[in-house]
Amino acid sequence: MTNEAAIGAVAVLEDDSRRGMYWFIRRARRPVTRDEAAAEVGISRKLAAFHLDKLVDAGLLRARYEAVGGVRRVGRAPKVYEPTDTEVRVSIPERRYEVLAEILMGAVLSEREDETAREAAMRVARRRGEELGGAERERVKPGRLGAERALTLMQGVLAEHGFEPSREAPTCVRLRNCPFHPLATTAPDLVCGLNHAFCSGILTGLGTDSVHAVLAPRDGECCVEVRGTT
Repeated sequence: MTNEAAIGAVAVLEDDSRRGMYWFIRRARRPVTRDEAAAEVGISRKLAAFHLDKLVDAGLLRARYEAVGGVRRVGRAPKVYEPTDTEVRVSIPERRYEVLAEILMGAVLSEREDETAREAAMRVARRRGEELGGAERERVKPGRLGAERALTLMQGVLAEHGFEPSREAPTCVRLRNCPFHPLATTAPDLVCGLNHAFCSGILTGLGTDSVHAVLAPRDGECCVEVRGTT
């Protein structure tokens, strides 16, 4: 779930009745009917249906029609609700620790005899970036990329991963947020190196040699800047 979607989900849960029904359904460990959910929070079935559908729209619940207790009745089976597997995490500014965890786990699992753990992590970070850049190139099919077009595509990929890219000039994108902070303050050389390898990999995947990721640390921002030539 994106940060924007997560914020929306949290907003949906602000209502006491929705929040009460949501936690009741999560604890139930089985599909729950509208009548059961309504009774749990003390509201009408019609109002419960409205709130439950809001929870479905937010991606927190899923709904289907199912005979309760395996008993078939005349007419349509009642609508039942159960929680989705969606995790809701909101962080402002956005953090993406799972990306860093995937990179480090990949390094542990694929470390070669001729490389250090750090070198393995850099290799995996670059490969992960290449996969993302390649997927974006396949989606857009941009042909030959000049610097400005490459930077525009790069901005889109980086924005999806929480870097808050900002176009400082036609040929310069500054990353305003480090998705791995505060880990970057604990091991800045490692995390900044992984960021640089990750961004360089994206550019490789995009298929451009007119744009480069460089280390240009600033307080309170990501250590990487993406620069191109006209």
